[in-house]
Amino acid sequence: MDQRIGGGSTVSVDRDGPVWVVTIDRPELRNAVDGRTARALHDAFLAFDADDTASVAILSGRGEAFCAGADLKAIAAGDPEKRRTLGGRNTLAPMGPTRLVLSKPVIAAVEGPAVAGGMELALWADLRVVARGAVFGIYCRRFGVPLIDLGTIRLPRLIGQSRAMDLILTGRPVTAEEAFEIGLANRLVPAGSALAESVALAHQLAAFPQRCMRADRYSVLAQWSLDEDAAIDAEMQGGLDVIASGETIRGAAAFAKGQGRHGAF
Repeated sequence: MDQRIGGGSTVSVDRDGPVWVVTIDRPELRNAVDGRTARALHDAFLAFDADDTASVAILSGRGEAFCAGADLKAIAAGDPEKRRTLGGRNTLAPMGPTRLVLSKPVIAAVEGPAVAGGMELALWADLRVVARGAVFGIYCRRFGVPLIDLGTIRLPRLIGQSRAMDLILTGRPVTAEEAFEIGLANRLVPAGSALAESVALAHQLAAFPQRCMRADRYSVLAQWSLDEDAAIDAEMQGGLDVIASGETIRGAAAFAKGQGRHGAF
């Protein structure tokens, strides 16, 4: 089912069972994000996280681009809906959802440019499925537009400070192949197949026991702000909650009956 979000037609949501596909729908502007689109993306992902029937979301762009970043023409015209305020976790960010800490995974399906704020949207996702021919880059370096959607935080955590500093200071283009080599892309797929490959991956994740997967995912995200002892305790507490839910014992019983042995899925 296709649904438009945010009182306009700039973001659409398609549901495929437990998988949501959230699409920036401004192909004539290479899916650049203005204030209204940022809010629509934010609202779409909040709705995804609140839906008990949804397990994995995909973020994509309509047409030949993932996202060209913030809509600079709208900014130059004084976009009244563009957010430029301070805010912590789970507040509306300039590009929309980049401050959200969701309880479920998001996959970025990247075709074409994912640059400037568009690269920050891709960095926000848990996984990036990147088609050959795609390009990343801090292109906003040319125009004095800063990274304010956690790009300076997430990029060094993903690929290391030295490589991140190179990309942030120079703003140079990064091909899909280089992105895969340095760990920015999780999957490198043929041109035109990023969305289909992302949907297949999303259904694979949705088929796993969800409480356990989400607890492990959250521990990965939370540990950055914790000291080692606190991180160990948080991981253990999350695991104990999973065990107490009965999900682990059900899985152990399935294994005892012969399911999933020798790495079979």
